[in-house]
Amino acid sequence: MKKIILSAFMLIGLAFSAQAQDISKNALGLRLGDNDGFGGEVSYQRGLSKNNRLELDLGWRNSNDVDALKIVGLYQWVWNIDGGFNWYAGIGAGLGSWSYNGPGNSDPDGGTFLLAAGDIGIEYNFKEAPIQLSLDFRPELYFGDNRSDFDNYDRFGPDIALGIRYRF
Repeated sequence: MKKIILSAFMLIGLAFSAQAQDISKNALGLRLGDNDGFGGEVSYQRGLSKNNRLELDLGWRNSNDVDALKIVGLYQWVWNIDGGFNWYAGIGAGLGSWSYNGPGNSDPDGGTFLLAAGDIGIEYNFKEAPIQLSLDFRPELYFGDNRSDFDNYDRFGPDIALGIRYRF
């Protein structure tokens, strides 16, 4: 039974790795989304192989009471769906800083944080132009200092974003 299960996993892996990929060596653009406030990130992707890449995002978040600056690095696996459509998943980590200027807060609060992140999304690479559009979901788990380690309710952030990048 173990051999059958192992063989099934190997065949599935072979099927995914045998599909042609359309990963650019480099892609640079913006990732716009919402996670406790609207924000943007400068996003850079570097192709490492036919179906793996590294993504680095430097961005900010802005809400009524909290502002944050962060950098995130993700390792992604990419699978082709059809033509220019790909889906991807990845894991990563990051660090950042935040400041809280809420109502009635005469002493502004802030600090630094580390984060662990997952990533899953879909993208389309245009054939006519070197443009990539993506939509992804990046759940983030925060570990920080000050403000009681982000209180208990602020440790998780569901980051959903739309990306547009120039491929080169």
